[in-house]
Amino acid sequence: MSKESIPDLAALVDFVERHPRLFVLTGAGVSTDCGIPDYRDARGDWKRPPPVSHQAFMGSHGVRQRYWARSLVGFRALANAHPGQAHRALAVLERQSRITALVTQNVDGLHQRAGARRVIDLHGQADVVKCLRCDATMMRHALHDELSRLNPQWLALTAEFGPDGDADLDGYDFSTFVVPNCHRCHVGILKPDVVFFGDNVPRARVERAFDALEAASGVLVIGSSLMVYSGFRFARRAARDGKSLACVNLGTTRADELFALKIAAPIGPTLTALVDELERRRRGNAPERKNPAEAGF
Repeated sequence: MSKESIPDLAALVDFVERHPRLFVLTGAGVSTDCGIPDYRDARGDWKRPPPVSHQAFMGSHGVRQRYWARSLVGFRALANAHPGQAHRALAVLERQSRITALVTQNVDGLHQRAGARRVIDLHGQADVVKCLRCDATMMRHALHDELSRLNPQWLALTAEFGPDGDADLDGYDFSTFVVPNCHRCHVGILKPDVVFFGDNVPRARVERAFDALEAASGVLVIGSSLMVYSGFRFARRAARDGKSLACVNLGTTRADELFALKIAAPIGPTLTALVDELERRRRGNAPERKNPAEAGF
Protein backbone atom coordinates (compact mmCIF):
# COMPACT_ATOMS: atom_id res chain seq x y z
CA MET A 1 0.00 0.00 0.00
CA SER A 2 1.56 3.30 -1.10
CA LYS A 3 1.44 6.32 1.15
CA GLU A 4 -0.35 8.21 -1.63
CA SER A 5 -3.33 5.86 -1.19
CA ILE A 6 -3.64 6.50 2.56
CA PRO A 7 -6.38 9.08 3.15
CA ASP A 8 -5.40 12.14 5.18
CA LEU A 9 -1.85 10.93 5.82
CA ALA A 10 -0.58 14.52 5.71
CA ALA A 11 -3.23 15.51 8.26
CA LEU A 12 -2.09 12.68 10.56
CA VAL A 13 1.53 13.78 10.25
CA ASP A 14 0.48 17.35 11.05
CA PHE A 15 -1.46 16.11 14.10
CA VAL A 16 1.56 14.25 15.47
CA GLU A 17 3.85 17.23 14.88
CA ARG A 18 1.39 19.60 16.60
CA HIS A 19 1.11 17.31 19.63
CA PRO A 20 4.63 16.32 20.67
CA ARG A 21 3.45 14.52 23.84
CA LEU A 22 1.00 11.89 22.62
CA PHE A 23 -1.14 9.61 24.72
CA VAL A 24 -1.61 6.55 22.50
CA LEU A 25 -4.41 4.05 23.10
CA THR A 26 -4.32 0.80 21.12
CA GLY A 27 -6.74 -2.08 20.63
CA ALA A 28 -7.00 -5.39 18.84
CA GLY A 29 -6.66 -3.79 15.41
CA VAL A 30 -2.91 -3.25 15.86
CA SER A 31 -2.36 -7.01 16.08
CA THR A 32 -4.55 -8.32 13.27
CA ASP A 33 -1.68 -8.37 10.78
CA CYS A 34 0.19 -10.60 13.27
CA GLY A 35 -2.38 -13.34 12.82
CA ILE A 36 -4.43 -12.46 15.91
CA PRO A 37 -8.07 -11.76 15.03
CA ASP A 38 -9.96 -8.79 16.46
CA TYR A 39 -13.21 -8.78 18.40
CA ARG A 40 -15.56 -6.56 16.41
CA ASP A 41 -16.70 -5.88 12.87
CA ALA A 42 -16.77 -2.55 11.03
CA ARG A 43 -20.00 -1.58 12.83
CA GLY A 44 -18.56 -2.30 16.25
CA ASP A 45 -20.60 -5.49 16.75
CA TRP A 46 -19.14 -8.73 18.12
CA LYS A 47 -17.72 -11.04 15.44
CA ARG A 48 -17.96 -14.00 17.81
CA PRO A 49 -19.51 -14.67 21.22
CA PRO A 50 -18.08 -12.35 23.90
CA PRO A 51 -15.13 -13.69 25.92
CA VAL A 52 -15.76 -15.60 29.13
CA SER A 53 -16.87 -13.30 31.92
CA HIS A 54 -15.09 -12.95 35.24
CA GLN A 55 -18.24 -13.93 37.08
CA ALA A 56 -18.74 -17.13 35.05
CA PHE A 57 -15.08 -18.15 35.39
CA MET A 58 -15.08 -17.68 39.14
CA GLY A 59 -18.48 -19.26 39.72
CA SER A 60 -18.16 -22.59 37.91
CA HIS A 61 -15.51 -25.31 37.76
CA GLY A 62 -17.14 -26.46 34.53
CA VAL A 63 -16.58 -23.02 32.97
CA ARG A 64 -12.94 -23.15 34.04
CA GLN A 65 -12.56 -26.59 32.46
CA ARG A 66 -14.03 -25.26 29.24
CA TYR A 67 -11.82 -22.16 29.34
CA TRP A 68 -8.54 -24.00 29.89
CA ALA A 69 -9.33 -26.74 27.36
CA ARG A 70 -10.09 -24.19 24.66
CA SER A 71 -7.06 -22.14 25.71
CA LEU A 72 -4.74 -25.15 25.49
CA VAL A 73 -5.68 -25.43 21.82
CA GLY A 74 -6.02 -21.75 20.91
CA PHE A 75 -3.38 -19.91 22.92
CA ARG A 76 -0.59 -21.02 20.62
CA ALA A 77 -1.76 -18.26 18.23
CA LEU A 78 -0.77 -15.62 20.79
CA ALA A 79 2.33 -17.44 21.95
CA ASN A 80 3.69 -17.72 18.39
CA ALA A 81 2.77 -14.21 17.23
CA HIS A 82 5.45 -11.65 16.35
CA PRO A 83 5.20 -7.85 16.40
CA GLY A 84 3.86 -6.30 13.21
CA GLN A 85 4.27 -3.02 11.39
CA ALA A 86 2.06 -1.13 13.82
CA HIS A 87 3.99 -2.27 16.91
CA ARG A 88 7.34 -1.44 15.30
CA ALA A 89 6.19 1.99 14.13
CA LEU A 90 4.89 2.90 17.59
CA ALA A 91 8.18 1.76 19.15
CA VAL A 92 9.98 4.16 16.79
CA LEU A 93 7.68 7.03 17.78
CA GLU A 94 8.37 6.28 21.43
CA ARG A 95 12.14 6.31 20.87
CA GLN A 96 11.68 9.69 19.22
CA SER A 97 10.05 10.90 22.46
CA ARG A 98 6.76 11.62 20.72
CA ILE A 99 4.78 9.28 23.02
CA THR A 100 4.37 9.90 26.74
CA ALA A 101 2.45 6.67 27.33
CA LEU A 102 1.21 3.78 25.23
CA VAL A 103 -1.93 2.37 26.84
CA THR A 104 -3.02 -0.91 25.27
CA GLN A 105 -6.20 -2.90 25.70
CA ASN A 106 -4.41 -5.93 24.25
CA VAL A 107 -2.95 -8.72 26.36
CA ASP A 108 -0.51 -10.13 23.78
CA GLY A 109 2.63 -8.25 24.92
CA LEU A 110 3.59 -7.41 21.34
CA HIS A 111 4.26 -3.73 22.02
CA GLN A 112 7.00 -4.65 24.48
CA ARG A 113 8.41 -7.27 22.13
CA ALA A 114 8.67 -4.58 19.46
CA GLY A 115 10.78 -2.46 21.83
CA ALA A 116 8.23 -0.11 23.42
CA ARG A 117 8.92 0.70 27.07
CA ARG A 118 6.26 3.22 28.12
CA VAL A 119 3.48 0.66 27.94
CA ILE A 120 0.54 0.42 30.32
CA ASP A 121 -1.14 -2.97 29.87
CA LEU A 122 -4.65 -1.86 30.75
CA HIS A 123 -6.02 -5.41 30.79
CA GLY A 124 -2.83 -7.18 31.89
CA GLN A 125 -0.73 -9.71 29.98
CA ALA A 126 -2.00 -13.13 29.02
CA ASP A 127 1.33 -14.93 29.41
CA VAL A 128 1.19 -14.74 33.22
CA VAL A 129 -1.09 -16.88 35.42
CA LYS A 130 -2.00 -15.91 38.98
CA CYS A 131 -3.46 -17.78 41.94
CA LEU A 132 -6.53 -15.95 43.19
CA ARG A 133 -5.99 -17.17 46.75
CA CYS A 134 -2.30 -16.70 47.55
CA ASP A 135 -1.23 -14.41 44.63
CA ALA A 136 1.45 -16.82 43.43
CA THR A 137 2.32 -16.31 39.76
CA MET A 138 3.70 -18.55 37.05
CA MET A 139 4.37 -18.21 33.35
CA ARG A 140 1.49 -19.42 31.26
CA HIS A 141 3.63 -21.70 29.12
CA ALA A 142 4.53 -23.64 32.29
CA LEU A 143 0.85 -24.16 33.10
CA HIS A 144 0.14 -25.18 29.51
CA ASP A 145 2.95 -27.75 29.73
CA GLU A 146 1.22 -29.22 32.77
CA LEU A 147 -2.19 -29.09 31.11
CA SER A 148 -0.69 -30.94 28.15
CA ARG A 149 0.70 -33.64 30.42
CA LEU A 150 -2.61 -34.04 32.24
CA ASN A 151 -4.76 -33.89 29.11
CA PRO A 152 -2.70 -35.30 26.21
CA GLN A 153 -5.77 -36.27 24.17
CA TRP A 154 -6.59 -32.60 23.57
CA LEU A 155 -3.28 -31.74 21.91
CA ALA A 156 -4.22 -33.08 18.48
CA LEU A 157 -7.28 -30.83 18.19
CA THR A 158 -7.33 -27.77 15.96
CA ALA A 159 -9.95 -25.03 15.75
CA GLU A 160 -10.53 -21.43 14.83
CA PHE A 161 -9.18 -19.18 17.54
CA GLY A 162 -10.13 -15.84 19.03
CA PRO A 163 -8.23 -12.67 19.96
CA ASP A 164 -7.54 -13.85 23.52
CA GLY A 165 -6.31 -17.32 22.55
CA ASP A 166 -9.71 -18.96 22.93
CA ALA A 167 -10.51 -21.80 20.50
CA ASP A 168 -13.89 -22.67 19.02
CA LEU A 169 -14.23 -26.17 20.42
CA ASP A 170 -18.01 -26.39 20.27
CA GLY A 171 -19.71 -29.70 20.97
CA TYR A 172 -16.93 -31.21 23.07
CA ASP A 173 -17.35 -32.69 26.54
CA PHE A 174 -15.08 -30.74 28.89
CA SER A 175 -16.11 -32.57 32.05
CA THR A 176 -13.02 -34.81 32.06
CA PHE A 177 -10.52 -32.02 31.39
CA VAL A 178 -8.14 -31.82 34.35
CA VAL A 179 -7.38 -28.32 35.68
CA PRO A 180 -4.76 -28.20 38.46
CA ASN A 181 -4.95 -25.92 41.47
CA CYS A 182 -2.17 -23.62 42.60
CA HIS A 183 1.11 -25.42 43.29
CA ARG A 184 1.90 -23.25 46.30
CA CYS A 185 -1.34 -23.19 48.31
CA HIS A 186 -2.87 -26.25 46.57
CA VAL A 187 -6.42 -24.90 46.71
CA GLY A 188 -6.38 -21.59 44.85
CA ILE A 189 -7.98 -21.05 41.44
CA LEU A 190 -5.52 -20.29 38.64
CA LYS A 191 -6.52 -17.50 36.27
CA PRO A 192 -4.63 -15.57 33.58
CA ASP A 193 -3.44 -12.29 35.06
CA VAL A 194 -5.76 -10.32 32.80
CA VAL A 195 -8.99 -8.39 33.21
CA PHE A 196 -11.79 -10.65 32.05
CA PHE A 197 -14.96 -9.32 30.48
CA GLY A 198 -17.13 -7.87 33.26
CA ASP A 199 -14.21 -7.37 35.66
CA ASN A 200 -12.65 -4.06 36.73
CA VAL A 201 -9.25 -2.72 35.73
CA PRO A 202 -7.11 -2.30 38.88
CA ARG A 203 -7.49 1.24 40.23
CA ALA A 204 -3.74 1.93 40.38
CA ARG A 205 -3.41 1.06 36.70
CA VAL A 206 -6.27 3.35 35.74
CA GLU A 207 -4.84 6.22 37.79
CA ARG A 208 -1.44 5.75 36.17
CA ALA A 209 -3.07 5.99 32.74
CA PHE A 210 -5.03 9.11 33.70
CA ASP A 211 -1.83 10.73 34.99
CA ALA A 212 -0.22 10.04 31.62
CA LEU A 213 -3.25 11.47 29.85
CA GLU A 214 -3.07 14.65 31.89
CA ALA A 215 0.57 15.13 30.86
CA ALA A 216 -0.20 14.58 27.17
CA SER A 217 -0.85 17.26 24.59
CA GLY A 218 -3.01 15.06 22.35
CA VAL A 219 -4.53 11.60 22.05
CA LEU A 220 -4.12 9.07 19.24
CA VAL A 221 -6.45 6.05 19.25
CA ILE A 222 -5.30 3.14 17.09
CA GLY A 223 -7.14 -0.05 16.23
CA SER A 224 -9.86 0.16 18.86
CA SER A 225 -13.61 0.52 18.56
CA LEU A 226 -13.66 1.84 22.15
CA MET A 227 -16.91 -0.06 22.69
CA VAL A 228 -15.61 -1.21 26.08
CA TYR A 229 -15.74 1.51 28.73
CA SER A 230 -12.25 0.72 30.05
CA GLY A 231 -10.79 2.36 26.94
CA PHE A 232 -13.57 4.78 26.04
CA ARG A 233 -13.22 6.68 29.34
CA PHE A 234 -9.83 8.04 28.27
CA ALA A 235 -11.25 9.49 25.05
CA ARG A 236 -14.12 11.00 26.99
CA ARG A 237 -11.81 12.54 29.61
CA ALA A 238 -9.50 13.93 26.92
CA ALA A 239 -12.43 15.59 25.14
CA ARG A 240 -13.70 17.00 28.43
CA ASP A 241 -10.26 18.50 29.10
CA GLY A 242 -10.07 20.07 25.66
CA LYS A 243 -7.37 17.78 24.28
CA SER A 244 -7.41 17.05 20.56
CA LEU A 245 -8.05 13.44 19.51
CA ALA A 246 -7.19 11.55 16.34
CA CYS A 247 -7.94 7.97 15.36
CA VAL A 248 -6.69 5.32 12.94
CA ASN A 249 -9.24 2.51 12.78
CA LEU A 250 -11.17 0.50 10.24
CA GLY A 251 -14.79 0.83 11.28
CA THR A 252 -17.06 2.60 13.70
CA THR A 253 -15.90 3.60 17.17
CA ARG A 254 -17.80 4.72 20.24
CA ALA A 255 -15.94 8.04 20.18
CA ASP A 256 -16.34 9.02 16.51
CA GLU A 257 -17.95 12.34 17.39
CA LEU A 258 -14.97 13.24 19.59
CA PHE A 259 -12.24 12.92 16.96
CA ALA A 260 -10.75 15.93 15.23
CA LEU A 261 -9.28 13.49 12.69
CA LYS A 262 -10.20 9.92 11.85
CA ILE A 263 -8.44 7.81 9.24
CA ALA A 264 -10.05 4.60 7.99
CA ALA A 265 -7.10 2.70 6.53
CA PRO A 266 -5.03 -0.42 7.27
CA ILE A 267 -3.21 0.30 10.50
CA GLY A 268 0.24 -1.19 9.89
CA PRO A 269 0.87 0.52 6.54
CA THR A 270 -0.59 3.80 7.83
CA LEU A 271 1.68 3.96 10.88
CA THR A 272 4.69 2.92 8.81
CA ALA A 273 3.93 5.70 6.34
CA LEU A 274 3.49 8.12 9.26
CA VAL A 275 6.96 7.31 10.61
CA ASP A 276 8.51 7.58 7.14
CA GLU A 277 6.88 10.93 6.44
CA LEU A 278 7.89 12.36 9.83
CA GLU A 279 11.47 11.35 9.07
CA ARG A 280 11.27 12.90 5.59
CA ARG A 281 10.04 16.17 7.05
CA ARG A 282 12.71 16.09 9.73
CA ARG A 283 15.42 15.71 7.13
CA GLY A 284 13.87 18.41 5.00
CA ASN A 285 13.89 20.84 7.92
CA ALA A 286 17.40 20.01 9.07
CA PRO A 287 19.87 22.89 8.57
CA GLU A 288 22.13 22.45 5.60
CA ARG A 289 25.59 21.26 6.61
CA LYS A 290 28.37 23.43 5.20
CA ASN A 291 31.42 22.09 3.51
CA PRO A 292 34.23 22.32 6.09
CA ALA A 293 36.51 24.03 3.54
CA GLU A 294 33.87 26.69 2.87
CA ALA A 295 33.33 27.19 6.60
CA GLY A 296 37.00 28.06 7.08
CA PHE A 297 37.89 24.95 9.07
